[in-house]
Amino acid sequence: MGIKGRRELILKGNLKKAIILISLPVMVSNLIQTLYNLIDTYWVSKLGGTDLAAMSLVWPMSFLMIAIGVGFSVAGASLISQYIGAKNYEKAKKVIGNLLIISAVLSIVLGAVGYFAAPTILKLYNLNNEVYIRALGYIQIIFMGLPTMFFMFVFNSIKQGEGDTVSPMIFGGISVAMNIILDPIFIFVFDMGIEGAAWATVISRGIIAFISIASLFFCKGPLRLERGDLKKDGAVILKIVKVGLPSSLGQSMSALGFMVLNGFIISFGDNIMAAFTVGNRINSLVLMPAMGIGSSLAAIVGQNLGADNVKRAKKAIWESVKICTIFMVIGGIIVFIFSNDVVKIFADNPDIIEPGTYYLKLICMSLPLVGYFQIFIGTFQGSGHTLSAMIIMMGRLWLLRIPMIILLTRFEALGEKAIWFSMVGSNFFICLIGLGIFMTGNWQKKIIKGEPEEIEKVETV
Repeated sequence: MGIKGRRELILKGNLKKAIILISLPVMVSNLIQTLYNLIDTYWVSKLGGTDLAAMSLVWPMSFLMIAIGVGFSVAGASLISQYIGAKNYEKAKKVIGNLLIISAVLSIVLGAVGYFAAPTILKLYNLNNEVYIRALGYIQIIFMGLPTMFFMFVFNSIKQGEGDTVSPMIFGGISVAMNIILDPIFIFVFDMGIEGAAWATVISRGIIAFISIASLFFCKGPLRLERGDLKKDGAVILKIVKVGLPSSLGQSMSALGFMVLNGFIISFGDNIMAAFTVGNRINSLVLMPAMGIGSSLAAIVGQNLGADNVKRAKKAIWESVKICTIFMVIGGIIVFIFSNDVVKIFADNPDIIEPGTYYLKLICMSLPLVGYFQIFIGTFQGSGHTLSAMIIMMGRLWLLRIPMIILLTRFEALGEKAIWFSMVGSNFFICLIGLGIFMTGNWQKKIIKGEPEEIEKVETV
């Protein structure tokens, strides 16, 4: 299905069909990536709990840098989807070209900053020497490969704006397959340990990033790029920055919040950190439908707002809530029942299995809340109201979760459960805040309103 066919489906077709067709490839992509993360976790766990804890500990550090690129990619997807909805393909191409320029510059600068700042940041955790050495080696390699991640995010955001979730699924699947093959080779055959896992990630992503970006210049349709589209346009860059900055800030502060969260978790020992890592990897499997629906909703909301179909955008959101609730309830029940058996696949230490199982069961009970959180994010990002998305992303961690952890950890009898309870509680309260922002209706205002090129509309459905 081409761009025009997807646009017709999003703007005039059956909404349930549109949501499912667009979200399914995202779910498959997330499944592939999650399976890779699980396999990556499996291989690294064979090196020992220290390596597993090191890998989990530094993830928010890389995400802190990646979040800035993700934020601008979100801006690109929002602008592209609304321009497509308004049939303004030339303006959409300008956004794509300038988004590539921004990502190239940012990834190089941030990669260098992260590489040289990593030792100082890790020392703040007061880690033992073994964890420090492994964590530093892993994260510095990831920072060197930051441009490959940025370009993959840009490609995915472009396709998300089009409503094309199949292409990212295919390219992502190939990248993960390469990663899965390279992981044991670099980790064990080349005896590179945890650094081998990092190199496998960077190399596999680098190859696919090059191919995916190159494909934008050879594809058919109105969004095929030409060299002239890579020309810097100050007005377009300003618009991307204006929309992307709140999202980048929200993503970055969330990453920083997870770094603080990891500091609390690691204070209970390496085994609790490993239990948290395993639990999160499994939990992410169940969350795939919600993440897929949130991503598809961003494109559907964006294109319908671009075409002045506010009523249809609202309908898409409520249909998404219904579908998401069904997935989250069923998935949560299944994982709750088999949580102990699943955790044992990734750990044989009772000191990891017991807290990991408890955490997994508890978090399963709040899965519908996390699903609604993803829907709010998709709605606000698709409409281009990234400030609202920033508020709930930052609010969940800084306004709710971290203060709750500080409060509950004072009750020594709770132990690490204070963190688990705080996570569930913050998910509940942030959904109430997100609902309040949604009910104001501010998200219904499109961000390309008033531009002279916006002349073609479709009938409201």
